[in-house]
Amino acid sequence: MSGGNNIEEHQKKKRMFRKFTYRGVDLERLLDMDRTQFSKLLPARARRRLNRGLQRKHRALLAKVISAKKNAPELEKPAVVKTHLRDMIVLPEMVGGVLGIHGGRTYNQVEIRAEMIGHYLGEFAITYKPVKHGRPGIGATHSSRFIPLNGQKFSKIKKKMGCSGSDRLDFL
Repeated sequence: MSGGNNIEEHQKKKRMFRKFTYRGVDLERLLDMDRTQFSKLLPARARRRLNRGLQRKHRALLAKVISAKKNAPELEKPAVVKTHLRDMIVLPEMVGGVLGIHGGRTYNQVEIRAEMIGHYLGEFAITYKPVKHGRPGIGATHSSRFIPLNGQKFSKIKKKMGCSGSDRLDFL
């Protein structure tokens, strides 16, 4: 009988989610802390920013995120709050909110999770398109100069240059 009970306990442990902690403090306690206590847990740059006080635009963003979370229907994501404030530090009150962070041209929709606490919003909205390198072209390396052009590539180049079939392309 105790063997069956042990299996049930093992399955319950297996299904349990990892509880989030920020520097040893769980999310519920982070939400209960005041701003000065929370700032002591942050790295130096973020701590300095909070100790000097948030600017009006950062406080306004925080208020919009909190009100969007409060006005959201039960079990649904809150409305997207668009912002250009890439230098805003993610605070515990913002967890669960959805932000549209400006990336230079468009707004990247980001759902704020507990793991983002203490980071800047700009870290989650990339400002450039990552490079996807294709195949290297002709002349990409020194050795490729000596590879003869044949087939379609050669005819396309001749057509661009306005050469007839008998002309030579010595300059390639």
